[in-house]
Order: sequence, then structure tokens, then C-alpha cells
Amino acid sequence: MIHTQDLGGTWNLRGTGVDLPASVPGCVHTDLLAGSRIPDPFLDDNEHAVAWVGRQDWTYSRDITWDGPDCDRVDLVFEGLDTVARVELDGAVVGSTRNMHRTYRFDVTGESGRLDVHLTSAYTEAERVRDLLGQRPNAYPEPFQFIRKMAASFGWDWGPTLVTAGIWRPVRLEGWSTARLATVRPLCTYDGKAGKLDLTAGVERTRDRALRATVLLDGREIAALDIPAGETGVRAEIGVPGVTPWNPIGYGKPALHTLTVVLTDDDGTELDRWQRLTGFRTVHIDRSPDEAGTRFVVHVNGEPVLVKGVNWIPDDIFPSRMTRERYELRLRQAADAGVNLIRVWGGGIYEDRAFYELCDELGLLVWQDFLFACACYPEEEPIRSEVIAEARDNVTRLSPHPSLITWNGNNENLWLYEASGWNEQPGGDLSWGEGYYLDVLPGIVAELDPTRPYQAGSPWSGSWEHEPNSPDHQTMHSWEVWNREDYLRYRDTAPRFVAEFGWQAPPAWTTLRDAVSDEPLLPDSPGVLHHQKAEDGNGKLARGLEPHFPAPASTEAWHYLTQLNQVRAVRTGIEHWRSYWPHTAGTIVWQLNDLWPVTSWAAIDGAGRFKPLYFALRTVYADRGLTIQPRNGGLVVAVLNDHASAWSGELRVQHRDADGAVLSTTITPVTVAARSVTLTPVDDRDAAFVVATLGDVRAFHFIGDPVPDAGLTVTADAVPGGLDVRLHATGLARDVLLQPDRIHPDAVVDRGFVTLLPGESAVLHVRAPIDLDPAAVKDPWVVTDLASALSGIS
Repeated sequence: MIHTQDLGGTWNLRGTGVDLPASVPGCVHTDLLAGSRIPDPFLDDNEHAVAWVGRQDWTYSRDITWDGPDCDRVDLVFEGLDTVARVELDGAVVGSTRNMHRTYRFDVTGESGRLDVHLTSAYTEAERVRDLLGQRPNAYPEPFQFIRKMAASFGWDWGPTLVTAGIWRPVRLEGWSTARLATVRPLCTYDGKAGKLDLTAGVERTRDRALRATVLLDGREIAALDIPAGETGVRAEIGVPGVTPWNPIGYGKPALHTLTVVLTDDDGTELDRWQRLTGFRTVHIDRSPDEAGTRFVVHVNGEPVLVKGVNWIPDDIFPSRMTRERYELRLRQAADAGVNLIRVWGGGIYEDRAFYELCDELGLLVWQDFLFACACYPEEEPIRSEVIAEARDNVTRLSPHPSLITWNGNNENLWLYEASGWNEQPGGDLSWGEGYYLDVLPGIVAELDPTRPYQAGSPWSGSWEHEPNSPDHQTMHSWEVWNREDYLRYRDTAPRFVAEFGWQAPPAWTTLRDAVSDEPLLPDSPGVLHHQKAEDGNGKLARGLEPHFPAPASTEAWHYLTQLNQVRAVRTGIEHWRSYWPHTAGTIVWQLNDLWPVTSWAAIDGAGRFKPLYFALRTVYADRGLTIQPRNGGLVVAVLNDHASAWSGELRVQHRDADGAVLSTTITPVTVAARSVTLTPVDDRDAAFVVATLGDVRAFHFIGDPVPDAGLTVTADAVPGGLDVRLHATGLARDVLLQPDRIHPDAVVDRGFVTLLPGESAVLHVRAPIDLDPAAVKDPWVVTDLASALSGIS
């Protein structure tokens, strides 16, 4: 059997002028924070005050002695070292590393004493490699492409520059004899009737004797595979009748099965055991040509899936702080918002095993980027061999997870090479990563994981015959609108698949106030601007408001209106593109989450609070929805049915005047087939806005921009665990927003923006860990409607 000895816990951290206890797993920044040696880097501009941390070398130390039974071999196993390390035991070098994204194993049999992990500054290494191989262009003024480390550590247009170092994943001693399972790579597919397991098991030996790998599914033996003496592994294709397939959210149960591989020697003694939950499904991406260009339609188990996705960045700038509980919270929040796909973006990390296990359990599809983003990457040594080893390591590690459906070569590099003029900048004539994306990585996926489709990049049109970010061919990133245009321009195109788009807004009010101590707090005060990392980000926010609202009269109004504009922008894009299904086969919103308090595109801010966008995703990603769309010079109601059953009922369309009074009502029986969209024309009549209703689903389309007096009254009743807040409108109450964090920092509410027609009421449920005072809702910025926000209340 394998015997393990956890080496996590208290270590010692040393650096120039620093000698203090440290926690492993962890990183230098979190240890310095715990020791009160640096200020909170999330507060004001303290990011600059702690920049020295990333420029220093550091050493983690502790004494180790193997306290397990006698074994042929004892290995020192690091699941993650960040990043450039020299590992010494009792003064002797046992190994070195230069890749944050790999697992390392060093033979320390018979050794004990002081274990030192010497970490070289990531800047030192990146600048050394840059000087060796030549400067190359990238999107940000940091050398992140010259080291295999989380690129976002070096800052991004939503993140701080906090360049970490540390033992960021678990470390242990592992004792074993005769042989161990070095790798297990199960590829599980389903043909509609039965499952198939393509299993590869690699072994490492200390003794040359015959071995056997027994394979069990849910405790039942399905194969016994002999491994002759001298062989380093075995592969077998095993038919598995009677399995229940794994399905994504909305398509059936995400059924999981326990897969076990037991390694024994020739006398039946168990040597090692590997066990995971896995699932059987088959994935295909239809990238065939049609009359409009080239499709990009995800199929799981033979069914086309409308992708309702979000982009995922690391949930903490210090990823060693992530726990299974935090992953579960965030991923359940995504699933509760109607999301069915998570794209793990290429400037982050290959996430922890817990992330993928939770996606397996929840039925969330995972699109995994290889870790290349927004830069020209050198293809020479010492980077090339690290890229290959990293890819092989992670393709193998993630192979058991049925949620993982596609590997993507990079984020935006194939597109930006020419679109950003990198090819004409100094260094643009050097190697830049194309060989990785079009040769090396697809070769590794074809060898190790042919069951999952590979795509060369996002965006990517399929070949150099088309512009990489063409809306007509495969995947597109739609950033021109946010950067330069009004969000209504989303309606100008119907891309085949929108893999990125988004609109910014500040974080929740309390998140902003906790991170910025400016007095007065203004949209352009220094702390607010420091927590806005996008180029001209506040300028783009302001220009985004101009076509729709007068200039905000206060910081509170700016905060409300930018939140509203984010919701309107994202809703405009998704509803428009959903109305074109299956021509447009999905959207992946940028982004679900943040890794610190910042003005960004996220739906959940850096403190874990919901922005109103989160609740809007619940509506636009619901299985059934309505949207009123301009089409061919008129209006249509698009009835969106992403459900396994047909949707029938009476579609009620009302034209109303600026005060909300009904001018006309049309009732049309409709039946919309499963997984389809039906368009119903709207009569051309003079009106201020149109309301469409089918069952309990409603949609608005404002032709002018009426903002009458809402006649809004707000009352609250104390209930166990919070408040029930009743809204009642005598007029048209547009975009009523309750901000729960203004009542209590830990309060939450169950809805975002709400629009009420004259005479309507709604109840919002506010919940908190303490009893709440109903009088709190009297603050005009706790509950605000659009008319009040525009009037300049303060």
C-alpha cells in the first residue's frame, strides 16, 4: 500500500529582514499578512506598498523525517510550487522547479533533516528568460509570458499586480514498495446504449515482477489487466453495459460512477489504489460549414446544447486560499443563475480537483483553456519543455471528469497577433506560440484525450482562411461594443458563438466602501480609480451611460446607474443572440467572479456579493424566456424554449403609454417546440412601451424612454432571519433595486432590478445572520427606482 505523511501546517518563512511562521499550503503574501508585516493589499493603493514582495527571493523551511513503515522508496511530492524553486534536504539539492502548474515528485529515500524550498522571484526568472529569448509583445507591461505561472498574478484589466511565491498546494511524503500507479487516465464515453472505458494505467517500479490492475465500477469488477514484468503500464478498452450516462444541467441527471483501479503484485498483495467518481458521456462540437459560415454547436450525448456560460477567473488573487467550500459556494451560485458551462480562462490556473468534481456533481460543463493569454509566447527552451510537461500532466489529471468537454489552446493570442499589430512590433518576428496552438497542444490532446474536442484558440475561426475573430465562423469575442459603442449595437450581429462579451459596473456599495477610504468617495477619486484596472474604464462607463441617462448627480446615482447599464447591456446581448438559436449556439459572459474588490465585468464581486447582473443572468439564462426584439423594421416577440418539453399558452402583448396605461391588448395562442425559438410579430402601433406575457414570464420593450413618477411605496416586516420588503407602485416603477448590503454587510436579497406596472406589488426577501430593523428601508438608496435615481436623491 501507499503510505502518506502530510507535510502541511506550520513552516518557517525567511526573506530579507523577514523570519516568521508560515502556513503550507499558502504563499508569501498571506504569510506576511498573517504576521502583520504588510498592509492589506486590497485596501486603497496598498497594492503598490507590497510590490516589493514579488521582487524578493524567499525560503520555506521545516524539519522532516519519514515516520511510516519501511518502504522501498520514499518520495517528496509537491502538488504545486509557485514557481521557481530549488528544493534541498539536509543541505543537498533534491530537485528544482520552474512551473506553477505541474506536480513534482523527488526521491528522498533514507533522507531526513531540514527541508528548504528556496524560491526565486518570478520577476528574476521571467526577465532572465526574456533576455535570453528576446522581448515579445503582450497586452500588459509585465513579463508574464516568460514564466509558467498564473499570468493574472502580474495584473490584468480587472486585477492587481501581486506576484506570488510559495508552496501553494499540498506537500507530502509518500512511501511505497514494488510498484505504484504513476498515472491513471480513464476516458469514458457513451454511445446511447452502453458505456466504454478506455483506460490507461502507468506504473513506476522498484522491483521487476508481474503485476495486475483490477478495474472496478461501483464496486463491481469489470476487468483484470495483467502487467508483465518489465512493462511500465497497460491500456484496455472495456465495454460497460448498463451504465447511466452523465448529462449536463437541463438534459438529465449528471450520473456519476465510482471507478477504482487496484494494483497488486504477483501474490495478490495490494500495492496501490486509485479511485475517482467519473461519468460516461460523449461530446462533439459541430464545426461544419453552412450557408452562413461555420457552426459551433456543442453536442452532449447526441443532443445539441444551447450554451449559457460564464467565464471563470481565479476566485482569489492568492489561489492557495481557495477551499472546497468556497468552490462549492461559487459554482452552486453559477448553477442557480441558469449557467450550464464554465470556461476556465487561460490567464489563470488549472483549478483544484475539487472544482472539477463539483462541476461533475452539478452538471456544469467545463471549457478548459490551456494557460496562454494575451501575449506572444516563446516556443524555445527553457519554456517549450515546460509547456509540454504541463499539458501532459493536466490533460491526464483532469481526464476522469465528465464535466470537462473541450480543451482550448489559448485566450485571444491567435486573434491579437495581427489585430493588435504584435506581428509588426519589436519581437513580433520571433516565435509567438502559434506552434503550440496548432501543433503541440492538439497533438497532446489527440494522444492522451481524443474523446474531447480541441480548439486552437478563443476566438478562432477554424483556420487562417478567415479572420480569427470572424462573427461568421466558430467562436467570437465581442469587445468592440464595450470598448467603443453603445450596447444596442450588440443587435447588429448574430455570431455563431459568443465566447466572451461583457459590460462593466462597480462592485456592491459596501465592497467599494470597504476597499476605498476616499472622502469624499467619487467616481474619479484616487482609490476608486485604483480599483478600476481597465484602460479608460471609467470613461467607457460614462460614455455607456450617455445615450440613455443624464449625467449622474451623485456618486450613489453613478453607482446605481452603472449597475443598471451593466444589466441592460448584458441582457441586450444575450436575449438578441438567444433569439437566433441555433445559428448562434451560445454565449459565455465575461465574467462570473472577481478575485479582489474592483470595478469589472463580474456578476459576483470580489467580496462574494451579488451585483444586480447576477439576478439578470437568472432571467436571461432561464430555460424559458421572452424577449421583444427589433427585426426587419418592426418588433417580434421571441419565445425562447430551452426545455425538453414544448411550451404552449396564450401570448399576451400589450401596448402602453408613458404612464403605463393600456392602449391595446393582443392575445395569440403559441406552441414552441422543445429546444427551439418561435418569433411572433408585434402589431405596429404608437406606444411608449410594449409588454409581452406568457404564463408567469414577462418581457418589456421601451420604445421611448419613459420614466414617470413611480408612486412607489416601500414597507418592511421583520421576519426570522431578515426582512420581507413589500413594494407597491401606483405608477410605472422602472428598475427598482434593493441593495441589501446597505442594510447589513452580510445581508442578501432574492431579486435584482424589478419593474412594476401601475397597481402592481412585489415582495423582496432580505436575509441576514442577525435581526434587521424594518426602518432601514427608509434610506432612499437602500430601495431606489430609476426615477428617484435620476432625480438626484442623496
